[in-house]
Amino acid sequence: MGSLSKEEKSKRILRGVKTIFFLITMVISLVLFSAPILLVIADALVPSALLSTLSLQTLSSHFHNYDFRYSLIDIPLISIIRSFIIFCVYSLCDGPKLSRGPYLGITTMCSVLSLMFVSLKAVYIFSSVSSDEGSGYIRASEIALFVCSYALAVGHVVVAYRTSCRERRKLLVYKIDIEAVSAPFNFIIIISLFR
Repeated sequence: MGSLSKEEKSKRILRGVKTIFFLITMVISLVLFSAPILLVIADALVPSALLSTLSLQTLSSHFHNYDFRYSLIDIPLISIIRSFIIFCVYSLCDGPKLSRGPYLGITTMCSVLSLMFVSLKAVYIFSSVSSDEGSGYIRASEIALFVCSYALAVGHVVVAYRTSCRERRKLLVYKIDIEAVSAPFNFIIIISLFR
């Protein structure tokens, strides 16, 4: 009877491990399936959060004191605009358009243009070393803002490419299934014609 209880405990533990594995697999699948949406949300929020930790100025003072060579407000704005455009294109596209077409092209174009802008901005920001800033924390936050913008732009292209490949695979499997289903039916019709 004692061994039976140990056996029941081991079955319960095994069932619990299998359930946890299943839940983790489902969460990972959900994250991978919704990666474009999650990346758009991260792209809109993370640069803005980094800028807010960088300076305590209000949004209106950022715009009022805007200078391309010194202001960093345009980096989160570029990220938000890029995210909005990519989200709109993703929302308007369906399976065939996601597989080949506007989603991958527009995402790549938006990401490349924002990378070019942020690279140009980085040249101006980091070439003018001002003595009044002086804080290593501020410089590290600026670097983090630029690296975050680069990484999210590249991430958009990677996610768009993966989404495009996934949709192409779905279409390919769908075509193969149609051919597999219609081939035996055609064969039966041909045989019945010769009788």
